[in-house]
This record gives sequence, C-alpha cells and structure tokens, in this order.
Amino acid sequence: TAGMKKDIERLYEAVPQLVNVFKIKEKIGEGTFSSVYLATAQLQTGYEEKMALKHLIPTSHPLRIAAELQCLTVAGGQDNVMGVKYCFRKNDHVVIVMPYLEHESFLDILNSLSFEEVREYMFNLFKALRRIHHFGIVHRDVKPSNFLYNRQLKEYALVDFGLAQGTPDTKIELLKTAHSEDQQGSCLQNNPTTPLGNGVSVNVTVPKQIAQQSASKPADKKVISHSKIQMKEGREGKEGSVHHSVQRSVFGERNFNVYSSTYQQNSSTKVIKHSKMIDVSSRKLLTKKKIIATKTLSNGTARKAASGFSLNLICDCYATDKVCSVCLSRCQQVAPRAGTPGFRAPEVLTKCPTQTTAIDMWSAGIIFLSLLSGRYPFYKASDDLTALAQIMTVRGSRETIQAAKTFGKSVLCTQVVAAQNLRTLCEKLRGTNSSCKRSQDEVPSKSVSDSTSPAAVDKSCAPETLGKQIQHLKSFQEGDGALEMKAADMKGWDQVPDEAYDLLDKLLDLNPATRITAKEALQHPFFKDMRP
Repeated sequence: TAGMKKDIERLYEAVPQLVNVFKIKEKIGEGTFSSVYLATAQLQTGYEEKMALKHLIPTSHPLRIAAELQCLTVAGGQDNVMGVKYCFRKNDHVVIVMPYLEHESFLDILNSLSFEEVREYMFNLFKALRRIHHFGIVHRDVKPSNFLYNRQLKEYALVDFGLAQGTPDTKIELLKTAHSEDQQGSCLQNNPTTPLGNGVSVNVTVPKQIAQQSASKPADKKVISHSKIQMKEGREGKEGSVHHSVQRSVFGERNFNVYSSTYQQNSSTKVIKHSKMIDVSSRKLLTKKKIIATKTLSNGTARKAASGFSLNLICDCYATDKVCSVCLSRCQQVAPRAGTPGFRAPEVLTKCPTQTTAIDMWSAGIIFLSLLSGRYPFYKASDDLTALAQIMTVRGSRETIQAAKTFGKSVLCTQVVAAQNLRTLCEKLRGTNSSCKRSQDEVPSKSVSDSTSPAAVDKSCAPETLGKQIQHLKSFQEGDGALEMKAADMKGWDQVPDEAYDLLDKLLDLNPATRITAKEALQHPFFKDMRP
C-alpha cells in the first residue's frame, strides 16, 4: 500500500545505513513501541537471506533499548529464544536486525492443531522460558504473538524483550538498572471502582495489620506525559482486540462496556475518579452499589497538614465495599503491571510489588488453557479487577483469597465461587465432552443468587457463576461453545491424559511461590518421552 511504502521510505531516510545492505519488502508487524519489517540481505555467497528489522520508536529510553539488546545477545540464539544479527543506529533511531522466522497466526491454527502438536508447542515454550529464566530475565509479555511458531518446520522463537525485567540475581547487567516504564503506576489508581453487576463486590487491600501500621507519606507530584499514557494503553490493548471480530473470547467484552458506561454516569463516581479530596458522605453512597473496589496502601508516614489526619488514625473501611477518607489520603502503592490483558498473573493484577519469573509461567498456563479449550483469547477484561474476577470463576474465589494472603494482599468477595474442574471446562468448550452434549433446554440456568448448590450445578454441566462474567462462560458451555466433533477429526483430543490437566493446574497455581517453574515443567510426566 501507499502508506506502507511511505513508512519504508521514512525508515531508509532515518537510518540510511540500511540502504546498501537490505531490501525492505513490507511491514509485517506494528506495536506501540516498534514496527517490524521483512527485508532481504544480499549475502557474499550470492544468496538472499530473509531478515526481520525491528525499528524502535525514537522516544524509547536508551537504557531500555540497550537492555533489550543485551537480552537478545546473551540469552538469545538458542533454545527457541530469538537472537540478534546486527544493530543499526542513526541519532535516536535504532533498528535491530534478527533472523526471520515465517510463522502462522495462533488464531488461524488453534482449532486445527492436533493434541501432539500442542504438546510439542508447550514443550518448546518451556525450553525458551527455562533459558531466559536461567539468566534472570522476566519476559513479562509471554503470549502467542510473542512466541513464533512455524508449523511445517517445527521451529519456535520467543521474541520481544521490550518489557523485560531482571530478577534480583539477574545475569543481564543492564536489567539491574533498567526500570520498567510501567513503574509510573497503574490505571487503576485513577479508576478505583468497576461494577460487575449481579450484586458482586470485590475489594483488594493490604491486610489490616499492615494497614494500621503503615500510614503513607504524601504522594510525589509526578508529571506523566499524555503520550506515554497513550503508548502504554495502546501496547496493552492491542493483543486483546486484534482478533475480537474473528472469534469470541470465553469472557466477552460487550457487557463490561455497558456496565462501565452506565456506572460512569453516576456523579459520585466521577468525583471518586477525578479527585482524592472527597467528602466522606459521598463515599457512603457507594455502599448502596455493588461494586468492585481497589484500595492499595503503601509504606510511609501519614499526610499531616494536607489531610489533617493523625499518624495513629486507623482505617475504618477494611473488608467493606467502600474506601474511607483515611485511605484516600494515602499515596497509591506502585507495582509493575506491564504486560497484555488476559495474560497477567494474580500477583500482577493485585499490584504485588515483588514479582518473579512465576508471572511468565502463569502466562504460559493461559496459553495452554487456550490450546486445550480451543478458545482465544480466553480472558478478556476491561480492567485488572474484572480480570481477577474472571480468574475466580475458573480457579475459585476462596482459593484466590487464600493465595492473595501469601503475598500480602487481602481480597474481599461478596459471593463464593467454586473452582472449575479444568478437564470438564476445556472439554466442554472444545466440544469433546460427550457427557455434556445435550440441548440447552436440558441444562438449568440458575445463577449464584439461586439456592442451587455448586455440586448440583456441576452435575448439570453448568459452571458456577460470578455475575455476568460466568454467564458468558456458561453460554459457551451450554450452547455455541460445545460443537460436535467427528471421531475422524479428533486428532488425539479424545485421549487427552490426566497429566495435561495436572500440568495446567500447576501452571495456574494462584500462589506464585509454589507455581511450577519452567525447569520443573520440562520434567513433568506430560513430557515423559521428550528430551528437555
């Protein structure tokens, strides 16, 4: 197209060294922080070799660029981790040259993959994660579009280390000093309340004993450019929306948007969003609404003159669906949350300040969940707490609350949601569960507010519900999600071993401290006849 030709011309102008080396063919990818082009290089042997040229946006921080390059040079080039061939720079324009791997779209092949292909895919993903985790690299953005897969050649490549962070003992020197752009804070700090409907309320806080001991200092006045905010939102939103028109996710977005727009019309909500200096009486209105509220507290000393509160003033809204003026006076807790919606681990969603390589393993578990269920994207939420509620509908509310306690967070949920059986869930969604292939009229459609017990719901092949979230899941299981599959087309999906769901359960462990590692995953019985 004309637009693509102009982009290529601009790239040649910005980095003129490329002209004599590469023949840029087309743009094959575009993100918030970079654009990727397919090019050919004339080799001395006379052959042309395909290359991928990643052009980083000029506003990228030099340290971030250098850290990404170091990840590629130190950890890349083997075990399914993308390496780097060259790097060109002219002023503030940087182009990273990498080997080109022709690959398929995850969504295009999702429902045609055999079970054995899925096993090989996950095995090779864990090899890549074991490699980078060995060097103390937390990728932070593990998802299908960042794990390239050539189905015919059976080749794989983990790419895009633009959001990577280092562990405390990282071997990547530049990651020790590189700071995530996401450290500026969470969008939830400015949008503390999001309703789910159906009388559901969730509240995430620091435990009471910590809250009482730590009144916080005044928040520093930070100036974040509008462009940076736009960039971050664009990066996070792209993966979730790119295939939305092609296939519905298990948790649709339509209802969330309706609820959000309705809720934003409430005048008291606007005050909450746009001002911290709020009359306590207006806060009391919130108790009449069934909402999700997030309240994060940070260590420090209480605001003295500005708020008028004493150091010993105790929060009185702990474990309630409101946020008191004492907590409003505290500065927000800041924790990394970079990544793609739908793939963020519970400890990221609840803004746990200590995040490890376990967040990559959770993301790998979400990929595995999509592969086993045939649904992508599996989770699709408009904000972090909606995402947490969606996780509860699969992993259980009690289990989520208990796990959150282990990393210093208190999660309050107004309703009890039972954990799903992962095999039953995936087989229903894929359409391979013969025991649940019945007409929609035969399945009771009771919600959590009914007196139906979880056991009774499970027996009727309908899952527990959490507001509108689980009703989306229910519609897939009872109706269009359970498609009949012919025996000849099963491709091994009628013989999925228990080991597959045991591994999935360990990947989706809500507690990051006990979540399976990449090295352990490669030793799992699911891969018993494969060499790590």
